[in-house]
Amino acid sequence: MLLITEQNDDVQILTEKNKDGSKSYFIEGIFMQADKKNRNGRVYPGATLTNEASRYDKEFVKTNRAMGELGHPEGPSLNLERVSHVIKELKVKGSDIYGRAKVMDTPYGKIVQNLIDEGVSLGVSTRGMGSIKPDKDGVNVVQEDFMLSAVDIVADPSAPDAFVEGIMEGVEWIWDNGVLRSREIEPIRQKILNATRAELNEAKLNAFGEFMSKLAKKS
Repeated sequence: MLLITEQNDDVQILTEKNKDGSKSYFIEGIFMQADKKNRNGRVYPGATLTNEASRYDKEFVKTNRAMGELGHPEGPSLNLERVSHVIKELKVKGSDIYGRAKVMDTPYGKIVQNLIDEGVSLGVSTRGMGSIKPDKDGVNVVQEDFMLSAVDIVADPSAPDAFVEGIMEGVEWIWDNGVLRSREIEPIRQKILNATRAELNEAKLNAFGEFMSKLAKKS
């Protein structure tokens, strides 16, 4: 399975005034689109995206666990320290997956609120796991095993972001006792765990060099 991220700036920033004079901040709009080649050259079949959106809505949105982070996380797992918002609504509208997220009063949520107050343009970036296969025309099609992990908030979503995103998308991930681990990292991690105390420092240096070498080949 690969880490798959997609960015979308077709969203709106809304603020609502509360009875106590404070403000609530929301981001809403199209989070994902089906049956249309996106800027990354990928296509999500309608059935694949609809089924996954329904699962995510039932298991996470409806249970108030559909949290996301600010920025571009390095992997598929949610880092609670970086949580900035929670999705309150996710539904299918034709070929579009429409969402509404509320910005939270967490440390990173407050950063988002300040960015909104200063007029910074924000967008969303979906993060998920799945496999990709080219069709007869060479278009990369996301397969039925796709699983949405989170929807993150990003600044300047139309920019080719990058280093972390580009490298980590090229890393394959595997399930290990309920935890997602990078297939590239796991063999290296095992070498460190199996090293004796005397070999530990050398093993760490070799492991780091091996991992960087793998990333260099993918970039």
